[in-house]
Amino acid sequence: MERTLIILKPDAVQRRLMGRIITRFEEKGFKIIAAKFVHIDRAMAQKHYAVHKNETFYESLLEFITRGPVLAFVLEAENAIEVSRKMMGSTFGHEAEPGTIRGDFGISRQYNLIHGSDAPETALKEIKLWFKPEELVDYEMPDRSWLEMGK
Repeated sequence: MERTLIILKPDAVQRRLMGRIITRFEEKGFKIIAAKFVHIDRAMAQKHYAVHKNETFYESLLEFITRGPVLAFVLEAENAIEVSRKMMGSTFGHEAEPGTIRGDFGISRQYNLIHGSDAPETALKEIKLWFKPEELVDYEMPDRSWLEMGK
């Protein structure tokens, strides 16, 4: 099983889209193994987005992500990163395909609703930044066998 970090950004929270977005992941078959609702401070935002430090959009990214509360959670599934990123859609809502989260709920270039880890190494780093090991809850899902048929 692979894990990924997902963050529902302030625009998703303020627009009351959290439940609808989480439902999409659950209906797809993802298991949520950790979650927290927080207001990110600037120091945490700088750590999370350190990879973008030299980009022209870095400051506006920090301002956006610290503007309001976010919901961060860890998903677990086969190919969790690839599948969740397909579900999120293209970075900019106006370019995202209908049927994706950004395609259905977003139109902005700056406000793109959701963050998801882009690679296994990134996911490990991001999950460690956001969650302590004891906050990751392992449990069995009774429908797992129905989701894994045909492997």
